[in-house]
Amino acid sequence: MLKTDILIIGSGIAGLTTAVKLAKRFPERSITILTKANTDETNTKYAQGGIAVVNDLENDSFQKHISDTLVAGDGLCNQKIVEIVVKEGPERVNEIISWGTQFDTDKEGAFMRGKEGGHSEFRILHHKDITGKEIERALVEETKKYSNIKIYNHWFVVDIITQHHLGYLVTKSTPDITCYGVYALNLRTNKIEKILSKVTLVASGGAGQAYRTTTNPRIATGDGIAMIYRAKGRIENMEFIQFHPTALYEQGVSPSFLITEAVRGDGGILRNKDGEAFMAGYDHRADLAPRDVVARAIDSEMKRTGTEHVYLDCRHMDHDKFKEHFPNIYSRCAQTGIDIFEQMIPVAPAAHYCCGGIKTDEYGKSSIMNLYACGECSSTGLHGANRLASNSLLEAIVFAHRCAESIGNEIGNLKFMDSVPDWNASGTSEPKEMILITQSLKELQSVMSDYVGIVRNDIRLRRAMTRIDLLHEETEDLYKTAVLSPQLGELRNLITIGYLVIKGAQFRKESRGLHFNTDYPEKSSILQQVVL
Repeated sequence: MLKTDILIIGSGIAGLTTAVKLAKRFPERSITILTKANTDETNTKYAQGGIAVVNDLENDSFQKHISDTLVAGDGLCNQKIVEIVVKEGPERVNEIISWGTQFDTDKEGAFMRGKEGGHSEFRILHHKDITGKEIERALVEETKKYSNIKIYNHWFVVDIITQHHLGYLVTKSTPDITCYGVYALNLRTNKIEKILSKVTLVASGGAGQAYRTTTNPRIATGDGIAMIYRAKGRIENMEFIQFHPTALYEQGVSPSFLITEAVRGDGGILRNKDGEAFMAGYDHRADLAPRDVVARAIDSEMKRTGTEHVYLDCRHMDHDKFKEHFPNIYSRCAQTGIDIFEQMIPVAPAAHYCCGGIKTDEYGKSSIMNLYACGECSSTGLHGANRLASNSLLEAIVFAHRCAESIGNEIGNLKFMDSVPDWNASGTSEPKEMILITQSLKELQSVMSDYVGIVRNDIRLRRAMTRIDLLHEETEDLYKTAVLSPQLGELRNLITIGYLVIKGAQFRKESRGLHFNTDYPEKSSILQQVVL
């Protein structure tokens, strides 16, 4: 058994930023970070484009960034949260710069700013086309300065511990559901251990692996969201899955390599198989329309022309500037045999970002006591029905600060729950056929991609739910009888994610933002958050 004052699940930008802030304020408090892979293997690491922030008030304004976010969110953003994130963003960005994050500058030392879909100004700070990797690097180095931060790699968190594990009946209407820690599988010993904490932060990232094609790494299996749902915590807006419009099309390759939106911000043009620049026919903002619009337009062109991809044309762009700003993209395309200055890049939409998640307040508190959520796994109200490009890293550092402030104010009044029982694995045996897990995962990803993708309808959603119900039943039977493995745990979590996305989509009788249902092609006049 482990005991820690503060437990953080996930080692991306949200988790590490919160840890550093709490370690500085409370050097005597123990802070434990659990991650199921290596420390830097996170969704943060794969963020290419950058971080949107207004720190040039001569050419930009908070109000413009707020307006852009609200427009992209299609009516479902919480305006108070949008204002908090945009206005507190510059100070938080300055902090990660002071911790060693290096954003690109010009010869005079001024920040180089990019522009992406939905933005009215050039406001996106970047480090070439590997911004997330640079931020992750700096944060990992910063955590090493604090002896009270302990990072445990290769631990798979199974469930959060609540009164349920003490023998009490817990339902969604239980008013005081409380988190006492987690059960986690130590992947080095293959044993599930009890970890007690006074306060827990879930910063476990997204859920792109629920789909056949995704830009997310293999670790993005929705673990935190699924755990909180099982513990009867509030989850909202899961129907809003953002598909990035331009992932490099390579048949059978997963995860898909992301072609950042910043390429279109610098002048890249989307074209169909006939070479036609088609985006102006769908939206007056053409290639710089918000992601929901661009993804649906590409999906429409692919269906209209019977192709599996469209093209991103960069042939006319400045060669030296492209290589300097997008060296990773240039290199990856060259590795696949594409000379981007002679050939167009084949691209197609891929599942990219979960705009819903664990419902929180303005300080990152979930509906479960002593449990916070931050980053992609959370639903703060910032993104609404569609995330504005490069707002996610900003949200993570702003809410990491707010989580740290709230935790810091409450930690002194919290105690451990010492009567939590150990994990009970009696009656289980080693699974005899891994194919039962791997095939179920393929079925789930096919169902989600074919029926719950960019365009949906009621028949597809009903079919998807029928199949998800069967997968859930089969997997729960396996879970009850087999020794838990990370593969089985991730499958359970992804099935839960699939259920939440489908259920949210069925509740939303309209088309809004990232959710487009051909049976309800218009927006409703009634704005609602779908809370599950």
